[in-house]
Amino acid sequence: MKFNFKKSYKFATISSIYISLFLFALLLLLQFTIIEISFVNIIIVVVSTFLFSFFVLQYRVEKFIYQRVKKIYDDVSLLETSSFRNQPITTDMATLTREVQKFAKDKKLEIETLKIREEYRREFLGNVSHELKTPLFTVQGYLLTLLDGAMDDKNIRKKYLQRAEKGVERLIYIVKDLDMITKLETGDINLELSEFNIVEVVQNVFDLLEMRASKKNITLTFDTKYNSKILVFADQEKIQQVVTNLVMNSIKYGKENGTTEVSIEDLVNNKIIVRITDNGEGIEKKHISRLFERFYRVDKSGARSEGGSGLGLAIVKHIVEGHDEKIYIESEYGVGSEFSFTLEKVK
Repeated sequence: MKFNFKKSYKFATISSIYISLFLFALLLLLQFTIIEISFVNIIIVVVSTFLFSFFVLQYRVEKFIYQRVKKIYDDVSLLETSSFRNQPITTDMATLTREVQKFAKDKKLEIETLKIREEYRREFLGNVSHELKTPLFTVQGYLLTLLDGAMDDKNIRKKYLQRAEKGVERLIYIVKDLDMITKLETGDINLELSEFNIVEVVQNVFDLLEMRASKKNITLTFDTKYNSKILVFADQEKIQQVVTNLVMNSIKYGKENGTTEVSIEDLVNNKIIVRITDNGEGIEKKHISRLFERFYRVDKSGARSEGGSGLGLAIVKHIVEGHDEKIYIESEYGVGSEFSFTLEKVK
């Protein structure tokens, strides 16, 4: 049977054996040279010395290690972690090594996460500043021009006020989207679930964006004629916003005389998938992983000229994931893109 001793026990045991052997040899020497000592007494003295040495050494080693290990715990602030605070301080070096390695790994991960968040925060603040600055300066420029005398010309006054109004509308649009994305990211999504016809929702979006699509002569269509209802269980208003954002995105990046097609397919486990496909410019692979980030634009100058807050796809992602569903993207640069998301189908 194999016994596993702690390393401090092994240290104390071996040290005690050395002391006992030395004492044994010394007593034997004394017996044969100076005094008469029985063999039994020698054994008793040796065993006693061994036990005494063992406990003394073990106590001193435990105390020695404990004092230094406690300092290590204090120095690396392990006591700040609740998982360590409620545990006794170990004097076993293997256990200590594992705990320190785990601590170092957790701290490294925490530091890396904080660095990513800090970079994300700086980028987000920079993007917000840039997005708000453009329409603000536009509005300010038109108003200053009017105040400097252009207000006396009726035609210029009307034109500049209309342009300033567009700038204000863009500011309102950005602020509303910022408010929504903030609520979504903090979990304040407040879904109002109900049964509704997803075909009707898509058709409503087509009707809403028909004029916008006609400016680029883009056709909004279903892949086939859906004669019967397809009922889903979700928040109708928010799902309509998802479809609106995706269709608007396909129009924004679509080609002249292009097509945006919506298809609805059945999946397993009472799920459907809604696909929005276009034959626009497509997206390069290097951009796909970041498409759902706030304010991320593939073509910064072109996207801003088309309007929008830069938050549309981020909002889409949060709404879909708020329903515990999935969103997917497939794209080939120069060919087109397909965004798709799942929904729960009414049984």
